[in-house]
Amino acid sequence: MSDPRTISKWAIGLPLLRVALVAAASALTWLVISGIDPGVAFPPPPVIAVVAMVPVNVVCLVLVARLLRRDGRTLREVLGYEPRRIGTDLLWGLLWLVVMYLPFAGAIILVVWLQHGDQVFVAMETVFFDPASIPSLDPVVWSVIAVVGVLTFAPLNAPVEELVYRGWSQGMLARRMPMTVAMVLPAAIFALQHVWYAPSPDAVVAFVCAFFVWGVGSGLIYRLQGRLMPLVFAHGLVNLVFSLPALAIPFLAASIGA
Repeated sequence: MSDPRTISKWAIGLPLLRVALVAAASALTWLVISGIDPGVAFPPPPVIAVVAMVPVNVVCLVLVARLLRRDGRTLREVLGYEPRRIGTDLLWGLLWLVVMYLPFAGAIILVVWLQHGDQVFVAMETVFFDPASIPSLDPVVWSVIAVVGVLTFAPLNAPVEELVYRGWSQGMLARRMPMTVAMVLPAAIFALQHVWYAPSPDAVVAFVCAFFVWGVGSGLIYRLQGRLMPLVFAHGLVNLVFSLPALAIPFLAASIGA
């Protein structure tokens, strides 16, 4: 891929395409669920959204692999994957998780405080959870959804998002633009993607701000280390914590049904 115009197009085009795919997956999933339970609110709950992300992540992985190959690079090269460094990368990932989580959580609390004042922590219960988005499904169906979500989300979503937003987009933009712009643009699109996971209008603002902060922090770390594996571990741990509670839903559904 030697044409600068093609490089510029896909440097922004791939992350924007990912946002469009996430939006389409969210809308299609909601249409399917609402056909089963017409009262379900949009967007679908996270436990189902993570399963809907499987085809999105597969498509994005194939696309970024092809783009990198045309640019003379490989997924392994951009990730910086080296078996002998896995332990070190994991430790770096734990450090970056702590470093980025503090401003990430701070951004969420600040936005909700600006929206709800001294009721900030009480408001968290309704801002980030909408009972109307949880469909009435059989506990067996919930079990399958939960297991698939936990097994696929963190191992697939974390490396794909880091490859798309940092390894590909930021890396390509840095060839043509100032580094600050190359970091901020992918971070902004990364934040836009998470609009489709927000369970309420107030949560939209909080998600956009918090994930923009996370995206900029990840961009700085990638600029510093030049490798994605530590970020993949940090991102993967967050995704794992996000998806693990899904395993409790089948038991809750069974107890409610009983």
